Amino acid sequence: MKRFRGIILVSFLVIIGHPHITEGADAQYYFDRGNAFFNEGQPEKAIKDYTEVISINPNFIEAYYNRGQAYYRNGQYDEAIADYTRVIDSYPDNAEIYNLRGLAYYKKGRYDNAIEDETMAVSIKPDFAAAYHNRGIAYAKKGKYDAAIDDYNKAIALEPGFIDAYFSRGVAYVRKASSDFKKACDKGNRFACENLKQISE
Repeated sequence: MKRFRGIILVSFLVIIGHPHITEGADAQYYFDRGNAFFNEGQPEKAIKDYTEVISINPNFIEAYYNRGQAYYRNGQYDEAIADYTRVIDSYPDNAEIYNLRGLAYYKKGRYDNAIEDETMAVSIKPDFAAAYHNRGIAYAKKGKYDAAIDDYNKAIALEPGFIDAYFSRGVAYVRKASSDFKKACDKGNRFACENLKQISE
């Protein structure tokens, strides 16, 4: 189920501040061009430019962040995880980075890691509705529908207009009901069997 919120790249990271560019204007040139390529829907070219930035200035944390975003968009989730981890090493109290790495873990099917990162995100920022929703989807993938529904409820309480959270909660209710109907059907309850059939159609 693809219900994680999309990622928006910005030309600079307000959330973590600005590093000092110690290697002159070349790094900034490649960084800005990488942003232009990303925003034009060319993540592979963006990745090359961000990599050039990092080769010039290995401490340019924005380049790791943006390259992680480009890797994510390009479906290179292991590489995105590595770049997000580099950012986390420098900014361990930033909820958004944990949320982004959690998304990449989710895409890799590493649901326990996704849950851990989204849990870190909400522990740092308790009103982070998207992180609750994202953790809920990871719980749902593990069949933990009660935990998923609880997280969707938290996301909706924080953002009553959070449409994806309503949808995800509805899916979780249906899947939880399917599991209960199947158990009842297996024990001979024909009404449960009929409901299970309707849900499955």
